[in-house]
Amino acid sequence: MTSSEHTMDRALAALSTLDEIDGPMSVEVIHRLTELPAIDTPLTVAQVAELLDISAHSLRYYERIGLVSVPRDAAGQRAYSADAVRRLVFISRMRLSGMPIRDLQHYVSLVDLGDDTVPERLDMLLEHRDTIRRQIRELTLSLAATEYKIATYGGHTS
Repeated sequence: MTSSEHTMDRALAALSTLDEIDGPMSVEVIHRLTELPAIDTPLTVAQVAELLDISAHSLRYYERIGLVSVPRDAAGQRAYSADAVRRLVFISRMRLSGMPIRDLQHYVSLVDLGDDTVPERLDMLLEHRDTIRRQIRELTLSLAATEYKIATYGGHTS
């Protein structure tokens, strides 16, 4: 199982524990899915990797390509702030949804430029949402075809 598959499994497990979801998710539900424990002191790469269920290799890669800035402590070790961890939560969710790295890099560069870029960021997210919705429709069609074939062979469909 890849790191992305493991992260998706954990996210889906957390989602399935929220009984009140019936239809589209509210902003409150989304906030609950992304809640983090209070981060009062900087975290190490190992701590962030465990907290977010992301490999240390991926964390260092995200830093190397400019998706997150992580200062070093006096000993030269990465020291992740609460803001860096929140950004990594967003990045990991976008990667799970299939957002390309180059789009994430562009998005992050816009965030770093400030509030004047909000309209462009919104456009990017709306476009990404449309892509996700199309993927869901395509997967639904694929699931229906698979269920049909299972039934053809005498299997039980869900």
